[in-house]
Amino acid sequence: MSDKGKPSFYKKVSKKFPEVISAVEKLGTILRTAGPLDEKTSHLIQLAAAAAGQSEGSVCSHTRRALQAGASPEEISHTLLLLVSTIGFPQTMAAMSWSQNVLEKKLKTK
Repeated sequence: MSDKGKPSFYKKVSKKFPEVISAVEKLGTILRTAGPLDEKTSHLIQLAAAAAGQSEGSVCSHTRRALQAGASPEEISHTLLLLVSTIGFPQTMAAMSWSQNVLEKKLKTK
């Protein structure tokens, strides 16, 4: 998997612990292909889980990955909006703001 577009900290950890990062990436690929869900749906589910866990880095990562897998910005926003009744309004808004930052960066680079 390419480091292109990945945060600089991730790149630093990848250089220091390449075997660990490789294993984690391989596990992610295996999990996403183990069942009938397509890659886009898998990343949207992981995005929702990242938001529920309030993991800013994971929300950003899965926003990028969902885009790469063909999700539209509207699908990404709706995925997060669906969480209001589950994780609460403040947590959902935080996740949406993190995701929006990624989406805005992607629009600027196009």
